[in-house]
Amino acid sequence: MLEKEMLEQLKSVFTKLENSVELVVDNASHEDQAKLSEMLTALASTSDKISVRTSGKQVSVPEFHIEYNGAPNGISFKGIPGGHEFSSLILAILNSDGKGKFPDELIQARIKKLKGNIALKTYISLTCENCPDVVQNLNLMAIINPNLSHQMVDGGYVQEEIESLRIQGVPSVMNGDKLVSSGKIQLVDLIAKLEKEFGVDDSAEIGPVNKDLGEYDVVVIGGGPAGASSAIYSVRKGLRTAIIAERIGGQVQDTKGIENLISVPYTEGPQLSAQLATHLNEYPVKVLEHRRVKNIANDNFKFIELDSGETLKTKSIIVATGAKWRQLGIPGEKEYIGRGVAFCPHCDGPYYKGKDIAVVGGGNSGVEAAIDLAGIVKSVTLFEFMPELKADKVLVDKLRSLPNVTILANARTSEVVGDGNKVIGLEYEDRATGEMKKLDLDGIFVQIGLVPNSDFIKDLVETNRFGEIVVDVKNRTNVPQIYAAGDVTTTPYKQIIIAMGEGAKAALTAFEDLMLK
Repeated sequence: MLEKEMLEQLKSVFTKLENSVELVVDNASHEDQAKLSEMLTALASTSDKISVRTSGKQVSVPEFHIEYNGAPNGISFKGIPGGHEFSSLILAILNSDGKGKFPDELIQARIKKLKGNIALKTYISLTCENCPDVVQNLNLMAIINPNLSHQMVDGGYVQEEIESLRIQGVPSVMNGDKLVSSGKIQLVDLIAKLEKEFGVDDSAEIGPVNKDLGEYDVVVIGGGPAGASSAIYSVRKGLRTAIIAERIGGQVQDTKGIENLISVPYTEGPQLSAQLATHLNEYPVKVLEHRRVKNIANDNFKFIELDSGETLKTKSIIVATGAKWRQLGIPGEKEYIGRGVAFCPHCDGPYYKGKDIAVVGGGNSGVEAAIDLAGIVKSVTLFEFMPELKADKVLVDKLRSLPNVTILANARTSEVVGDGNKVIGLEYEDRATGEMKKLDLDGIFVQIGLVPNSDFIKDLVETNRFGEIVVDVKNRTNVPQIYAAGDVTTTPYKQIIIAMGEGAKAALTAFEDLMLK
């Protein structure tokens, strides 16, 4: 099941292990049990620190858990973690032994303070590209907090369970029969959801955590290509630099193929994000990941307060917070996210096999999603607000050639209709006639572009009607010593290579202004 080349790579990876990690397999009569045993046995052959044994427990589908130094560590897998989830298994083994990337002390402290005995399950699809992030974060949290356990569940093995829980999208994090989270989610948001769901134990012994982070010359807010570039250029100029980010890589982490980054014929978002992190680590940049800015007080020194309770002062700020997927903003949309409203056709498309779905958005992303989904679902109806589709002609021609696709242009979506459990339709206005109509549907995929992440600072700096921060040719905002770069700004053409250049330019301008003061 594991190729020879992969096994050789794993031997190198697992040389870091210092203590024993045991993969404990339950007994299942399922036909795929042999595949699981074969995969885990091959995995164990790559290190004398990894072993496999059977538990004697009888189960219906392939299942196993991890024990570290002879004791369960709260991590288990139901199904065979292949595909995108293979990396989740490898990281679970490394993280069990304290290896790999862990969040910093303050984030670990928040995880340790989660109250109660928490048992979570994440339902995934092996084709889902967002699922591993959630699985890996929860596995890591199980290692950090001994009162939390987590199981990855391959939905393909438990269809009746999926239906009874009314799951229509992945990843879906469940606490018993209650949905905690659906779809991609950052670690900072996941922690916040669990704090709200289970509470915080302020009496937990976590050790001292310093929340006064001191003074800096430049603080960069945002960890994507623009933010990383800004931080690197700033620190190379000898400026004391910090970077605040939800995650290093930002929106790029969700990008699959990248073929237009000049000098790099092909890369993928996660790989480029890892390279940005590696490059940042080459310099003395204070990296504050898994955080958001709560407030900025503008004075000679800018005072920044984070949602973590930490504070820092800085002479200059560079905002490089990028953009996020735009939502429709209509009644029913938020209520049915994960229950029929989705944003990732690759992740959630298989859950709509043989069903009627809609795609909202006639740009390239919407048309590409409709083409992909047409090969899975019963029918696709594409909604576009304008009279004509905005996508490239070659994509539109392909879409029109598909027999199970209907295009409704000049249509304004007005309400997602549900029955309390799931989506059952979409109401819309025919803009040509003003007539209100309803289409019966099982799912709605929203693909209407991006919105800049400027809400936290829009009351301080000037933004345009789209929410983009207004900057001049040197990335200055209307507020002295506050700069902005990348997709969050009015700079045209939202491209990775442009964001990198704008980030460098913002840093050089900040340095120039500091030297002139």
